[in-house]
Amino acid sequence: MALFSSKDEVMLQTMLRQLFQSVKEKITGAPSLECAEEILLRLEETDEKFHNYEFVKYLRQHICNTLGSMIEEEMEKCTSDQNQGEDSGYDTVVQHVTKRTQESKEYKEMMYSLKNIMMVVVESMINKFEEDETRSEDRQRKMQKEQSGSCCTDNCSDSDSSFNQSYKFCQGKLRLILDQLDPGQPKEVRYEALQILCSAPPSDVLSCENWTTLCEKLTTSLSDPDPMFTDRILKFYAQTFTLSPLHMTKEIYTSLAKYLELYFLSRENHLPTLSAGVDITSSNVTRLLKKVRLLNEYQKEAPSFWIRHPEKYMEEIVERTLSLLSVKQEQSHLVPQKILDPIYFFALVDTKAVWFKKWMHAYYSRTTVLRLLEKKYKCLITTAVQQCVQYLELCEAMKADEILGHSKHCGRLLIYTQGRKLFPIKLKNRKDSVSLTSLLVLFTQIIYYSPSCPKMTSIVYSENYSPASMVTDILRMLCDQKECAVECLYNSTVTEALLQPIHNLMKGTVAAPDCSETALIHIADILARIASVEEGLILLLYGENMNSSEEESLTGAHIIAKFSKKLLEEDISIFSGSEMLPVVKGAFISVCRQIYGTCEGLQVLLPYGLHESIAKAWKKTSLLSERIPTPVEGSDSVSSVSQESPNSLAWEDNLLDDLLNFAATPKGLLLLQRTGAINECVTFMLSQYAKKPQVSRQKEFGYEVLVVQVASTAAGAVALQNSGFISALITELWSNLECGRDDVRLTHPRATPVDPIDRSCQKSFLALVNLLSYPAVYELTGNQELPNKAEYSLREVPTCIIDIMDRLIVLNSEAKIRSLLNYEQSHTFGLRLLSVVCCDLDALLLLEAQYQVSDMLLHAQEENTFEISENHRNFIIDGLSVERNHVLVRINLIGGPSERILPPRMLEKGDDPYPWPMFSSYPLPHCYLSEGPRSADIKQDNDIGNLLSCFKMSDKQTEWIENCRRQFCKTMKSKPDAVHGSALGELLEKWVLLLAENPSECYFPSVEYTATDANVKNESLSSVQQLGMKMTVRYGKFLNLLKDGAENDLALVLKHCEKFLKQQQSAVTSSLRCLQGNYAGHDWFVSSLFMIMRGDKEKTLHFLQHFSRLLTSAFLWVPRLHNSRYLPVDTLGTGIHPIYFCSAHYIEMLLKAEVPLVFSAFHMSGFAPSQICLQWITQCFWNYLDWIEICHYIATCVVLGPDYQVYVCIAILKHLQRDILQHTQAQDLQVFLKEEALHGFRVSNYFDYMENLEQNYRPVLLRDMRSIRMQSS
Repeated sequence: MALFSSKDEVMLQTMLRQLFQSVKEKITGAPSLECAEEILLRLEETDEKFHNYEFVKYLRQHICNTLGSMIEEEMEKCTSDQNQGEDSGYDTVVQHVTKRTQESKEYKEMMYSLKNIMMVVVESMINKFEEDETRSEDRQRKMQKEQSGSCCTDNCSDSDSSFNQSYKFCQGKLRLILDQLDPGQPKEVRYEALQILCSAPPSDVLSCENWTTLCEKLTTSLSDPDPMFTDRILKFYAQTFTLSPLHMTKEIYTSLAKYLELYFLSRENHLPTLSAGVDITSSNVTRLLKKVRLLNEYQKEAPSFWIRHPEKYMEEIVERTLSLLSVKQEQSHLVPQKILDPIYFFALVDTKAVWFKKWMHAYYSRTTVLRLLEKKYKCLITTAVQQCVQYLELCEAMKADEILGHSKHCGRLLIYTQGRKLFPIKLKNRKDSVSLTSLLVLFTQIIYYSPSCPKMTSIVYSENYSPASMVTDILRMLCDQKECAVECLYNSTVTEALLQPIHNLMKGTVAAPDCSETALIHIADILARIASVEEGLILLLYGENMNSSEEESLTGAHIIAKFSKKLLEEDISIFSGSEMLPVVKGAFISVCRQIYGTCEGLQVLLPYGLHESIAKAWKKTSLLSERIPTPVEGSDSVSSVSQESPNSLAWEDNLLDDLLNFAATPKGLLLLQRTGAINECVTFMLSQYAKKPQVSRQKEFGYEVLVVQVASTAAGAVALQNSGFISALITELWSNLECGRDDVRLTHPRATPVDPIDRSCQKSFLALVNLLSYPAVYELTGNQELPNKAEYSLREVPTCIIDIMDRLIVLNSEAKIRSLLNYEQSHTFGLRLLSVVCCDLDALLLLEAQYQVSDMLLHAQEENTFEISENHRNFIIDGLSVERNHVLVRINLIGGPSERILPPRMLEKGDDPYPWPMFSSYPLPHCYLSEGPRSADIKQDNDIGNLLSCFKMSDKQTEWIENCRRQFCKTMKSKPDAVHGSALGELLEKWVLLLAENPSECYFPSVEYTATDANVKNESLSSVQQLGMKMTVRYGKFLNLLKDGAENDLALVLKHCEKFLKQQQSAVTSSLRCLQGNYAGHDWFVSSLFMIMRGDKEKTLHFLQHFSRLLTSAFLWVPRLHNSRYLPVDTLGTGIHPIYFCSAHYIEMLLKAEVPLVFSAFHMSGFAPSQICLQWITQCFWNYLDWIEICHYIATCVVLGPDYQVYVCIAILKHLQRDILQHTQAQDLQVFLKEEALHGFRVSNYFDYMENLEQNYRPVLLRDMRSIRMQSS
């Protein structure tokens, strides 16, 4: 601006004149200013000489001088960023550079400067234009004196500016038009005057001093009977609305609104009555609707620009609108029929009340609307509610023919807090006021009382404007606004109203005079939305009073489940043979799905056996779809078959989706596997997940959680394998890891990844981590050898977990290394995956037993050395050697957070980037062993002495047990370290012995066991058990708990346990590997107990024999129920342990209630708490807690009950809340939870918290835990 001189200003004016002179013909030929603007905007496309104009050249040079260097830098940067070939292509580069340029500071400064310059130039041109105009008007006045009565010409300018031609409307012409519009003038004269008025720019007309008079004349002329005349006036109004600023269009709007208000108030106009209806063929009605529609179109557009103008303009428009809508003619005794008010006509042209939605959207206008409604126009709300009441009464009387013109406005008001404050409403002829709840009950009743609308098809829900559909839209809208829904919808009165027709149908009575299938679908839709929100779900499950014990009044969830079951079994005669029955079924099962997809919801719906009913319906539908004949060309049945087939397939898919959603919870997955449809459901899930564009992000999270739940069980892992899910996952991984994307045109070599796992592979890595729980690892790799081929083709793509092990992890040959295009990146991926999988000790032992992974890693480290002297070699420090070193330490050292030290995976800054010693043979360097205090026998103090003295049988058994438990809790809170060593072993031994002698505390029957060491000495342990035994002894020696020779005693204990448990097992015929033979993993509970008893074989076996009778043994001692005859047959066949379908189920349920942020974090990460908790529990928290905390966990569960297993897990997840939230954001929650020890967690610190959980949940948990022997489908 500082360099902009008057000379530059003159030069720019000349350039602009040249430009407009060249396009003068195009502009003057435009029918409106809007079109003229459009011509200028598209000038580059239409004018060949565009780039030759001096003004265009000036702009181009200005941009080049200001932004040229920056654009060149961005182009170079963008080109260098194309090395990976992700976003190559000229168009993409241009778009990127353009976007970066427009967002830059230089661009904004340039635009600001350029606008200021042009404003100066244009303002100067306008001033000159006005001077020329003044001179022109003076000359016209002289000409009028000389030629009185003659009309002035259109072109009044003598200036050379192209702006001054045919774009100004002079005062003389307006006065002439005013005279010609007089009603006394001939029709032709008036019509011609209107034509001239319409061809003139509206802004010029409105700026004339006679505008007010003209406006009155136009308003009066709107009543002219000639339709062409009124159409011309409406055309002028429309042009004004389109092209003029708000302060001008406001005048047109208010004048038109005022005219309509007077029109409706006048008794001379023959307005339609409610009984007669609206005849749109009538010319009077057509003209009226045109005027209403024009007003409505402006109402919808006004909010987009009125915020840029003073508030008074908006207030005047709003008030004039509300004044028009509040017009109501008093009933005359001469005309008893109800005359239609303005609101009815607005409802006809804008059925969804879009204008009101836009007005209420912004706070700026919403406050004005609500303030005026409250102070001056509350009658509008009263009329709206009154109309809904009257409509319902007419429906009940079977005479419904009214339009619900007000309902949409009522619904929109309820969304906002100030709108809800307008209620309650007092109505005429009604004692009670209409509250919010009453209004929603009224809406609900309208749904099932209003006359049936045309039936919807089962596939496409076509939009309709029936009152029921409109009211349903309102209720949907309220459901989507959580604050509003909690205040208005989530109460028993509204839900009872929604469930009333269902009540009636189940009783065998008619739901309502016209309650159709469509009405039931609407009701199900609302119920599903209520159930999808936590507050609504609680209302449906427990009612408003959660502590109520009234059994006679069933809550909403029970009623919906009963009704859905009856629908599935086709036990409701009123719908038999209906085409809409499958849609009604699907709608109500969808409500149930929202409920049983949660742990608490499944518990409530469990008695109804919905999984069986849905599975039965699916099997029936599946058989029918298989029987549908292939259509033959020319046959009459072709059309019927083609119509029946899609409907049948859609219903079948719907049922499979309903079954699949049982897998959202551990117990639901058990029910799903009992139905035998797990394979079909997983295949269906894969087909849906493959349609990524059609799957919402929320549903994608849901599917990821389902995969985790399914993969946590053996049968689920097999189903994932059979469906092709694992193959597709591994193929996608290999494509990203080794091949790159085929659809990207590479112009530069791909950049070397900086992260150990490239971002393109991160999703596949997490998916494999989710998938590879121990049950899945055992089913997919158990007893299978690696291919170990002599040669691998580059085109050979892995398709299963064994292939991944062979190609990425166990790289024990040159052929495997040569087959990898990105050896370091791919092997690093494999080592990271191995590290996570081996955090599950059973998986580690399996891989070690089958593939000797530690030997392979040691050999690779030995080869990764260089000779520095004749007898000494140094390790080469690189990414792979550092990763291997970390994995070797992790898989060979056992211990909690303070008992072992894991080397980092990253290099440090400085002269010694990796100070941690590497090794290629055992034993490990001592620096990885913690120097913390080792376990030593602690002398018994008074507290532990008092605790042990309690363990003497008393006559009052219940009081004695509770007293012992109280003393244990007191000791754990005050001196937790005392519950350790030999004192702990003595405590557990006495406690279990005394409980086993109490019949009321025993859950399993007594089993006689007489085998001796000689009987089991020759029995063999599995390779997994043998490796686990060595690991246990190594850990026990490190803790000073076991001595040399303990390995033999532990082997005998394990053999006795296998023989003892085999007596209580039943023969199971199954294709699942985990059910064939003995328990597949290592017995971590027995190993822990052996260490607690300090290697005493007799004490350990004596304890286990008594402990096996207690309920706690089912949940602490995992092999206890392997193939157990105490479990129902249908549960046994699934291979799912009670720890998963009972303990893990309640962990998820309590986590959602007690630590909701953590529960949400799991869901957002696509991970399930049940999987990690199952891993912790199965291996007795080895590697996650220090030994003393493991002892406290076992002691707590043994003394206080098996439900404390759940409470301990909840306490751990609560302890980890901050870390869980951070790693959710970092998108590595699964890896963190599996790899990291539980730092800082002490069982004793959370005893008060766990006692509170016990008070709230123990009855429910223990009841379910005790029912594992009885649970069957």
